[in-house]
Amino acid sequence: MNHSIDQSIARRGLMLVLTAPSGCGKSTITQALMKDDPSIAVSVSATTRSPRPGEEDGVHYFFMEEGRFKEKVNNQEFLEWAEVFGRFYGTPKEPVEQALSAGKDVFFDIDWQGAEQLQNNAPDDLVWICILPPSKQSLEDRLRARAQDSEDTIAKRMAEAESEASHWVDADYVVVNDDLDKATQQVQAILQAERLKRARRTGLADFVATL
Repeated sequence: MNHSIDQSIARRGLMLVLTAPSGCGKSTITQALMKDDPSIAVSVSATTRSPRPGEEDGVHYFFMEEGRFKEKVNNQEFLEWAEVFGRFYGTPKEPVEQALSAGKDVFFDIDWQGAEQLQNNAPDDLVWICILPPSKQSLEDRLRARAQDSEDTIAKRMAEAESEASHWVDADYVVVNDDLDKATQQVQAILQAERLKRARRTGLADFVATL
């Protein structure tokens, strides 16, 4: 499928967030979205944890000392941030703004809490899509079919899924993944429509002036 849209009219990019309970196909849908679509960039987070083997600064994460991270928090230089198991993670504003201004869409791999922060800090740029399973039983069946988790882990994931799913009301769109191809097409349709919003097409006035 050709994901591109008319590039002759300048536009501002958007922030794309997909949230979903584990096992709802979010990763597969995301990979399909980003395949052969140069308009989507992936947000790079900052973190205070140490680099793992093979990780590059500025590619996988922006690695920084805790003091510097907190200074950036105080200066409101993050779009969203959180503390996870004693380490800090956050999304720096500047590179995202540069991408949006250049007409790139930025994908965020964050949870609903991060999405809510983006909603508060950049509501006009955010497109939040919540992916839900067709039923509680189907989600449990999918988790078991992966054969990756113990019974305790599955029970924990199901409890987390209930919490994650409860935030559907905060999202801009809700897609029920009862068929992966159909769900992927629906997400792609949302992305295309959001790219064509008049408010995002910064070059429309110049284009119309030529008509």
